[in-house]
Amino acid sequence: MTTDLETIDCRGLKCPLPVLKMEKRLSQLPAGASFMVLATDPMAKVDIPLYCRQNGHECAISREAEVLRFAIVKGGAG
Repeated sequence: MTTDLETIDCRGLKCPLPVLKMEKRLSQLPAGASFMVLATDPMAKVDIPLYCRQNGHECAISREAEVLRFAIVKGGAG
């Protein structure tokens, strides 16, 4: 399965780096843009959805082995 969805690879990075990298990318994108964040830090499962909720972005989580996959859609407020 191939996808053209942009992916930000944060595997091996400890919080808060995955959230900071996601936040930086969100600031560069228009509302409605989507991308994937990959992370292995267990705290990302809490921190990334929390950041998205607080800032009006959509976040769907899935898991593939030890890798957490966050599908992010930028909201209109950010």
